[in-house]
Amino acid sequence: MRLFLAIPLPASLQDELHAATRALREAAPDVRWTPAAKLHITVRFFGEQPESFVPRAVEALAPAARHTPALDLGLKGLGAFPTWTRARVVWAGVGYDPRLELLHHDLEVACISLGLDVEGRPFRPHVTLARLQPSGGEVARAIRLAARGLRVRATFPCTHVHLMQSLVDPSGHRYETLATIPLGSPR
Repeated sequence: MRLFLAIPLPASLQDELHAATRALREAAPDVRWTPAAKLHITVRFFGEQPESFVPRAVEALAPAARHTPALDLGLKGLGAFPTWTRARVVWAGVGYDPRLELLHHDLEVACISLGLDVEGRPFRPHVTLARLQPSGGEVARAIRLAARGLRVRATFPCTHVHLMQSLVDPSGHRYETLATIPLGSPR
């Protein structure tokens, strides 16, 4: 099972973000754009895991999630990884919130008890809008030009993290929620 931990965007925000970034898709129609219904914030990627991992993960992650109260997260700005000139991923940023950083840290510590290695890179919360081929310099430039002046700002409540499975079928990738893990008490 190909698993990851995510914060889903509310459906209305998925649609709003998708509509707001229409000019980007029009500037580069051949890029692999993320459909509106799949827009989310990845908190931790687990990769291929056996089915027995799911209940163990929920048991390990739930106490860590309870330590963090519900959050109000904000989308802010657009960017690319690693940079616009060498873009592989185009993203909508998530505004800095120290409680989100602490949630990520606590969940990462819980992953150690599952036998997983600590991820060796900083947590940079974002919503992946598109994935580009390594040779996509001109395409990235077109997207960056289309992004100029585009404002992406929205706030949404985060009350849960979801353990998700990525499935491949004839229509492409689809995501399935295997478990919903609540955060601590609401604000």
